[in-house]
Amino acid sequence: MKVAVVNCGSSSIKYEVFSLPDLVMLAAGLIEKIGGSEGCLRQRKRKADGTFEEQSHVKPLADHHEGFELMASVNREDRIIKDDSELFGIGHRVVHGGEMFREPAVIDHEIVAAIRRLIPLAPLHNPSNLLGIEAARARFPGVTQAAVFDTAFHHTLPPHVFHYAVPSAWYADYHVRKYGFHGTSHFYVSREAAKHLGKEPEKVNLITLHLGNGASAAAVRGGASVDTSMGLTPLEGLVMGTRSGDVDPALHFYLMRQTGMSADELEKSLNSQSGLKGVCGLNDMREIIDQAERGDTHAALALDMFCYRVKKYIGAYMAVVGRVDALVFTGGIGENSATVRSRVCGGLKHMGILVDEERNVTCSGSVAGIHEEGAPVKILVIKTDEEREIARQTIHAIKKAGL
Repeated sequence: MKVAVVNCGSSSIKYEVFSLPDLVMLAAGLIEKIGGSEGCLRQRKRKADGTFEEQSHVKPLADHHEGFELMASVNREDRIIKDDSELFGIGHRVVHGGEMFREPAVIDHEIVAAIRRLIPLAPLHNPSNLLGIEAARARFPGVTQAAVFDTAFHHTLPPHVFHYAVPSAWYADYHVRKYGFHGTSHFYVSREAAKHLGKEPEKVNLITLHLGNGASAAAVRGGASVDTSMGLTPLEGLVMGTRSGDVDPALHFYLMRQTGMSADELEKSLNSQSGLKGVCGLNDMREIIDQAERGDTHAALALDMFCYRVKKYIGAYMAVVGRVDALVFTGGIGENSATVRSRVCGGLKHMGILVDEERNVTCSGSVAGIHEEGAPVKILVIKTDEEREIARQTIHAIKKAGL
């Protein structure tokens, strides 16, 4: 049996296929340019010797239904999924679960309707996730499917953390509160960190840093999320690739009065034209570091801002968590940028955070320690695997439902 994991965008389908029960990844693919004349599927297929063979297919794809049909056809030809009966289930990444979903849910008509009602909270993400769910259910009608929510891990935030200091009617009537995101990643790396430390998750206190084009921090006490940097939307918190992160709320009103920008234009600017890109014109951290080292002052400023904001959240979450067993770096930047890790941790010796620079530069593997020997706070670099975690949670949800 197999389980497939799907993450849909407005014109794309990202997927992975895992074997059961060992959850070995058999294939990973990306379908892009759906709705255009040059749709493309690129897939990596695991061979018998454990290496991967890459392949690509180009054909017009009118919609996500045709995208899923192409995915099924390619995997049938490659004998990865011989037919639909080999699928134990399909897990869908859904960004926003609001207060309705605190754990994965087996998808039925009521779940689809509930995800649709949550679209106002995540207008940039949930519509695409829902589009994928509906297309996959149409293509695989006999396969049980589950939704796994990015917000679910943060349902343990206490009221004094998730409430904003705004009129209480806004929460009651419009569900205005902090939700948090990247929950699947924070959950996965917190479990992996506990395993590495030889402790039960419920006995571990962590600060987890998911640093990529989207970036967030989480305070994890006793294995549960007690604070996180993202809020009502993924815009709050750290400086990101194209998102501003924390700004003065009055900035919105000032700019609308000064420039005549509409609310929609300002929202688009803060989400897609700000962050690292807004400061220096680049949102790839590798390019930013390279340009900063070449003397580009805008790139240097962007790097300084990114690392400073992460460092500030570490300080805040040290106060929130109390005893910290480990600081965890993950995500594309967190896993791969020794420069960012070094700069984020620099000057935190008084907090028990000391980087061994040789370990930092040479770290490899799924979990690596980069702290100095004997340091009070471990510093771990953990490769996140949201797709495998979604697969696990999908299996659990289906079994729990007795299906």
